[in-house]
Amino acid sequence: MSAQDDLCWLSALELAAQIRAKKISPVEVVDAVLARIERVNPTLNAFCTLTADEARDAAQAAEVSVMTGEELGPLHGVPVSIKDLLFTRRLLTTGGSRLFAEHVPEEDAVSVERLKGAGAIILGKTNTAEFGHKAVTDNPLFGITRNPWSTSLTPGGSSGGSAAAVAAGMGPLALGTDDGGSIRIPASFCGIYGLKPSFGRVPRGAGFPGWETLSHTGPMTRTVRDAALVLDALAGPDDRDRFSLQAEAGPSFLESCEGGLAGLSVAWSADLGHAIVDPEVAEICAKAAEDFEALGCHVEVVTPGWDNPEEIFRAIAPAEIYSAWGDRLEDGADLLDRSLVALLKYGEGITARQYLAATARRQEFWTEVQRFLARFDLLITPTVAVPAFPVARPAVKEIDGRPVSPLGWIPFCFPFNLTGQPAASVPVGFTSAGLPVGLQIVGRRFADRTVLAASAAFEAAHPWAARRPPVG
Repeated sequence: MSAQDDLCWLSALELAAQIRAKKISPVEVVDAVLARIERVNPTLNAFCTLTADEARDAAQAAEVSVMTGEELGPLHGVPVSIKDLLFTRRLLTTGGSRLFAEHVPEEDAVSVERLKGAGAIILGKTNTAEFGHKAVTDNPLFGITRNPWSTSLTPGGSSGGSAAAVAAGMGPLALGTDDGGSIRIPASFCGIYGLKPSFGRVPRGAGFPGWETLSHTGPMTRTVRDAALVLDALAGPDDRDRFSLQAEAGPSFLESCEGGLAGLSVAWSADLGHAIVDPEVAEICAKAAEDFEALGCHVEVVTPGWDNPEEIFRAIAPAEIYSAWGDRLEDGADLLDRSLVALLKYGEGITARQYLAATARRQEFWTEVQRFLARFDLLITPTVAVPAFPVARPAVKEIDGRPVSPLGWIPFCFPFNLTGQPAASVPVGFTSAGLPVGLQIVGRRFADRTVLAASAAFEAAHPWAARRPPVG
């Protein structure tokens, strides 16, 4: 491996420190990452829009700032990719849709604006399912994104381009969005760290409409501390998002990674009482749950006792996306992904009464979850019920020989979009076929720091970042 390629695998923290110390140049870093993208992206299709010239210009400007002694942001000179659902000023932003094939926003999403303010350099946009509507990554505009561990398989979705880019060394940082697991699912399938922060922790807007009450923006990285570093740049209130949370007193998210697990009470559930899980995934995650005990916390095997909230989610999510895009069924259905058309038609059939009834049941579900977590600091589960599967499939209909419901392969993810709690996926091992498996760490309301501390403690005991996929 060349010295240039080595730069592609450094963490964002290492890159930022070495750039600040003038040991490496932002130009060197961006050139190295762009060279790797040129080599690897044709195989994976992780990037749908690459802004190589603009990234090189930004790197040169970043180098001047270093050499002239200007004040540098915490991500100064560090490359980042942005999911194509998030608005980027004067940069093609399609949402993975032919309806927006030439759409160039005039303003940044708050998260993008804040990354730029922290000194990060945008490499381009990563591929997504159309408007993030499904948990695999392909769309009629840019095609299929592939998993770097096995290119015949999906990276998951809808932030699959972001996950594949980070896993394959095409930049240390990516921004994803999560409406029902869209950060955590691809993080699990691609063997990286993905954090869905508390709802409102990272403000939204400007952006495409849809899923206003379910959507979270968060970091996808190879290390936990890189995610914390990004969250420090992203978090905090913004009046453009009425749901955005106030900043909290206390240590930075990066500092909170030192917190450890000593004395914490952790609940482990293999199936939440109702899920069907691939036996190999179940075994790997159960072993990881045992490993938590060795980190100084008390782990209790539990069945939470709440009902499967799938019906609640399958009323709220389709109704909200139909509200955003249903008017395109008449004049644009032939341009849309067929699975999105089916989802919109399903949403069209949900009445206002059904939607409001589901909203009331969502509140009841939150009450059950909150009462359960009053007894525990954290809940750990598998992230996804299966390992990655072939790209041609939109979902999994059967696990371990038993049929599952439409969301039955992601039973651990979408519940925590309904509740808005922080949740992360940490890599915990590989199947016999060499495919990554993730463990989900769910915190109490607003307890992002505890989730990061637990993630960092597990990473320190069982590091994963050095293992690289065979692609490229």
